[in-house]
Amino acid sequence: MLKALTAFKGVRALNVKVVGRCFSVPGADEPNFVEQTNQYFDQAADFLHKNQPGLIDKSLLDFIRPPKTVLKLNMPLRRDDGTIEVIPAYRAQHSFHRVPCKGGIRYAPDVDQQEVEALAALMTFKCACTDIPFGGAKGGVRIDPKKYSVRELERVTRRYALELSKKGFLGASIDVPAPDMNTSGREMSWIKDTYSYIYGQHDVNAAACITGKPLNQGGIDGRPEATGLGVFYGTRHMMKNPEFARLGGMTPGLKNKSVIIQGFGNVGSWAHKWFQEEGSRVTGIVEYNGGVYNENGLDQADLLAYWKSKKNFGGYTKGTVFTNPNDVMYKNCDILIPAAIEKSLNRSNIAKINAKVIAEAANGPMTFAAQEYCDKKGIVVLPDLLINAGGVIVSYFEWLKGLQHIRLGRLTKGWEQKSSRNLGSLLGLTEDKIGSLQGPTEKNIVYTALEEIMCSAADSVFQYSQANKCSLRVAAYSLTISKIAQTYKEAGTVF
Repeated sequence: MLKALTAFKGVRALNVKVVGRCFSVPGADEPNFVEQTNQYFDQAADFLHKNQPGLIDKSLLDFIRPPKTVLKLNMPLRRDDGTIEVIPAYRAQHSFHRVPCKGGIRYAPDVDQQEVEALAALMTFKCACTDIPFGGAKGGVRIDPKKYSVRELERVTRRYALELSKKGFLGASIDVPAPDMNTSGREMSWIKDTYSYIYGQHDVNAAACITGKPLNQGGIDGRPEATGLGVFYGTRHMMKNPEFARLGGMTPGLKNKSVIIQGFGNVGSWAHKWFQEEGSRVTGIVEYNGGVYNENGLDQADLLAYWKSKKNFGGYTKGTVFTNPNDVMYKNCDILIPAAIEKSLNRSNIAKINAKVIAEAANGPMTFAAQEYCDKKGIVVLPDLLINAGGVIVSYFEWLKGLQHIRLGRLTKGWEQKSSRNLGSLLGLTEDKIGSLQGPTEKNIVYTALEEIMCSAADSVFQYSQANKCSLRVAAYSLTISKIAQTYKEAGTVF
């Protein structure tokens, strides 16, 4: 099944723009993003065929692998100066083995069809890996938001929502997007408002058509930090396991472990916070325009405030600043967290990485060739479809909240508080301690549930890896493919 890597020489995806976004080296001999995802799928399929022959028919694998529906749009945008510009946009629905489909919407000047197809596939596998009952989807609008006014961005977003709605690519029971690169709760609110305006009178669950909304628009407490927090929960849980820590040549736990994070956006900055609070030393932060390093650790709150005000690390005095981001990324560390963009670890730079564990907080940050190198050198990789699933997990909670039309824990908070205080009284606690006992907030529930799901999925992947003597990525993909295949086997197909 596996094709030779040389077959992908000169693919169009590795153009100068993509290389710039990925911190890659021009001319790298790598597949494009969707081919990379297919390579990982094929590797796991081959592994299943050799180790469990007859478990999954090849024809079913051929059906699971590609996207089921892809929408390409050319949308008109009337600019503020009155001119009309054509904006390309995409939405890929990879799998309907579970519904609705789920996946973010990104705005970037080089988004293309193969990129959203790859990301949609990863969403399918990510949801199956963590037992979240969604199929995978992904959307993209080819636009650089820095070059457009807020009014223009709103027009583009509402037009995109309208087109998705008309063509059956948006709705609480069909396809539920979320924020991704260069989108946020603002764009999600515009999409929700557009969809509700059109269908709200007939669909009481219209607001559940999208997640990642602000709290006052039906969002959920804990969503912005969910992906970074999930990376932390998953990595911490694995590092507590002596057998896993031994694979990386480390002692168990995160305390005093050195961490370098590539990407200081939403995911990377939140991950920095949680690792620092656990006692890790976040020694390096890498961004597209430079990096900063301090072997004693960088303070998250201080560095984030500086980054937000300057948008670069130049002049920061509490660490050594580098204009070349690779000067930081290639330094020695216990854990490297790529939290930027796909293919940032590739054939051209993986030999320069000096980490014992790589936790993939981004989608598809490691190419197949880079993974092969890590396997040979004993670098342990926590794969993206496991370790960065926090965002879709909490989006699942928000979707459920939208269908239930009630804040998580609202019906039971008072009862749980009363029960805790009664128990405290029976145990002889002081009045002050009894008075401090509270029922759980929505954020408490979200954090606890996220941790349980991440840890459970991590245990399943690690146990499969140990039992079958394969990498964590092969284990995650093999488990995922088996779950999806079992769903199709039990449910059958309509025709």
